[in-house]
Amino acid sequence: MEPTDTLDWGELDEQHLAALTGLAEACLAADGGLPLFTTPPLLRARLLQTYTLGAWHDGLLVAAAGVGNTAPPGAGAGPATVTGLVHPDRRGQGLGTRLVGWAAERAGDADLLLTTETWSVDADRLLMAHGFHRTFAEAVLRHDLAAPPAVTPPDAVRTEPVTAGIGAELFATYCAAFAGRPGFVTPDADEWLGELRDDDEYRPDLSLLARAPDGQPVGFVNVIGTWVDQVGVVPAWRGRR
Repeated sequence: MEPTDTLDWGELDEQHLAALTGLAEACLAADGGLPLFTTPPLLRARLLQTYTLGAWHDGLLVAAAGVGNTAPPGAGAGPATVTGLVHPDRRGQGLGTRLVGWAAERAGDADLLLTTETWSVDADRLLMAHGFHRTFAEAVLRHDLAAPPAVTPPDAVRTEPVTAGIGAELFATYCAAFAGRPGFVTPDADEWLGELRDDDEYRPDLSLLARAPDGQPVGFVNVIGTWVDQVGVVPAWRGRR
């Protein structure tokens, strides 16, 4: 076991995206999770936050964390958020404990909300030992596209591809569908739409907005690459066949 103080520790920024990608890929290979975690937009959002910390060994990034704040500008203080990764080959050596302690210091008096796109039993034990408890979890599901399910939509509901002209409606539908999700904070509309627009893998041709017979948006799906990134239905239209 190598002490954590023999590693090179420092801040992270855009120039370290390739190293962060390699670290995320190693963690996903060992633990499973969301493949989109290795893409620049999600890496930036999770690990290049207000405060950053990385640990290096012989030129290889072996641990990383980012701490930020969930509250949009002008909304007041919210919980601090942290995402951290430790390379599978370097676990059990105190790196995770150091990242958790560092994140708690940066959070100060604010609550600390940990988010991750990959998970392991060891990480669960570590975080529970530091007083964390799980409040929300998502599963990554896959389906063979050679045999997609045949699902009949509700009567008179129509769908249309996402275009620039319906961006405001897409955002409003997302907020209505996700408002009940634990920890949901309404993002800035321009930033949310801009992240979609700037993502090289975003598929507006496959992404859809669903409308009720009166034309009101009632659901949506956003596709990035080959993944359903977000899908939601406004509460009043859930469970309809």
